Amino acid sequence: MWKRVPTTPPEDNSTPSSTKDLSIAQPQRPERVLDKMAANIGKSVIVKGELNGSEDLSIDGQVEGKIDLKNHLLTIGENGRIHAEIYAKAVVVHGQVVGNIVATERVVIRENGSVDGDIVAPRVSIAEGAMFKGKIDMHSSRADVVNAVSLPLPESPSKSPEAAAKKDKAGLAS
Repeated sequence: MWKRVPTTPPEDNSTPSSTKDLSIAQPQRPERVLDKMAANIGKSVIVKGELNGSEDLSIDGQVEGKIDLKNHLLTIGENGRIHAEIYAKAVVVHGQVVGNIVATERVVIRENGSVDGDIVAPRVSIAEGAMFKGKIDMHSSRADVVNAVSLPLPESPSKSPEAAAKKDKAGLAS
């Protein structure tokens, strides 16, 4: 009833089949891969001052001052040493941060990470083995965090010279 179409056996060109057309076997990469990669500050780089950006950033070096990445991810690498106020969408800490962190989405402190300062974010995660010294203010919505960003964060009593002077006077008065 059905007529079979004769098939020809594959030709042997003495080349392995794995070398024929590799573009078919490999998945196509999205064109925007480079857009998703974070900018990087290497471990030999030292930045003093204000750091602003409109892309994700990974820091393995030293930064002193202010970091402003309000709509982007900031990753502090294991070699990162930050002494700055940080404003970002999300912050992941593998290294050391001294200063306040304000994030509109989340702050994550990994096993070897340490933060000495206050955190304002709707979600905070601190891994076992991480170190944290400061206050955490967890707002329930992004709008609350944005409003908190417009107000200056209170300084930690240990960092403020005025607070230290008041503490010394209080200690002398009692």
